[in-house]
Amino acid sequence: MQTEERRAAVLAAIKSEKSAISASALASRFSVSRQIIVGDIAILRAEGADITATPRGYVMGGNEQGVILRRIACQHDRSGMEEELNTIVDMGCTVVDVIVEHPIYGEIAGMLQLSNRYSVQSFIKRCEAAAAIPLSLLTDGIHLHTIACPDEEAYERVVKELKEKGILL
Repeated sequence: MQTEERRAAVLAAIKSEKSAISASALASRFSVSRQIIVGDIAILRAEGADITATPRGYVMGGNEQGVILRRIACQHDRSGMEEELNTIVDMGCTVVDVIVEHPIYGEIAGMLQLSNRYSVQSFIKRCEAAAAIPLSLLTDGIHLHTIACPDEEAYERVVKELKEKGILL
């Protein structure tokens, strides 16, 4: 398979997946190294493909039909992270990302794509296993989330619940 054919096939594979697909899985599928896939993705993105890298792999970015995107500002300590994320997904929304405003580097974002309690729990376990420090701890717990909601009512439920829990800034 030629390089351009493989890149087209990689793009098609990502589009056809219902969930994130890892670079390792793509590498195995196309009999190339993981690094080749990472390079292919970089080139596809540079050419305009709306591919998003998440902690679980690649997904097509963009806004699905009927989904509204909103940003919310939150503040909590490390112990509040799981409650915050579960609250958002329990209200029927997806946590797309986390964004902090760093005094030196400016805006730093991390893709999350958390849409249910299982994905939240997996994320929390990965953080603990890696002894990773959440981005929000760089900014005294202040951070933004982009959330994808099926409708305005779901967004309002998230806002109400986070306010009641003292998490919404």
